[in-house]
Amino acid sequence: MDLRRGLRNLGRHPLRTALSVAGIAVASAMLLDMVMLRGGLEVSFAELLLNRGFQVRVTPKGTLPMDSEATIGDATAVAATLAAEPAVEVVAPVVATSVHARRSGAPGADSLATLFGYGIDPAHQALYELERGRDLAPGDSAGLLVSAAAAQALGAEVGDTVTLVGRLDPQVARPAVERRLVVRAVVRWLYDYKDQPSVGTLVPVMQHLAWQQETDRVSVFIVKVRDGHDVNATVAALRTRLPAVSVNGVDDLVRTFRERMVYFRQLA
Repeated sequence: MDLRRGLRNLGRHPLRTALSVAGIAVASAMLLDMVMLRGGLEVSFAELLLNRGFQVRVTPKGTLPMDSEATIGDATAVAATLAAEPAVEVVAPVVATSVHARRSGAPGADSLATLFGYGIDPAHQALYELERGRDLAPGDSAGLLVSAAAAQALGAEVGDTVTLVGRLDPQVARPAVERRLVVRAVVRWLYDYKDQPSVGTLVPVMQHLAWQQETDRVSVFIVKVRDGHDVNATVAALRTRLPAVSVNGVDDLVRTFRERMVYFRQLA
């Protein structure tokens, strides 16, 4: 009886009924879309982190990779400790900092463009994909990799010389640290935001530009675990070896990523 009465009431107001059903359908579709989108983003994030097979990130205590300007000191000793773990196959340091640049021969601080700078080990890298030109060779301290956005901002192409400026002297508004480098290739930096002007060179060169060479500092280590070894067990062992830094596997980073996307759950 109640069901029949309810159906009759719905039939008496067809427009209101249609709008109500449409509203429920739209809300349900949005809920499903948000849940699927969150799941897809988590999977894509994990695949991005594992792009080159590096399953572990070592960062300053309490931070995530390149999440702040904090750095790891005494990097050579930390790298040696990481490499001493039997399950570790590769340890690659990364320096991340802000730099300035101009084409060779362009005078004055007015011509400087602000860029994001990566210091990398080209023999073991998981940060970029080559688009044109040739990759940096180990020991190529005169080479530079640029994103398409950086190439456009500098008006530079493969083979051109670019002057990188690490710091400006505030008293005279002139560069305090400079390095002339030759563009070897245009690359796609995997962790850049859209149209981010970024450049990369060897770790010691970028440390020099960031004034970090004397204190031997890096932003993050990316670590590859040997096949057949458990990543979580390796992470636990490295945390014991290096309590002064944060050691996170991909699972840990995805978990943190999920927590930062709590707004998806709130909206749902």
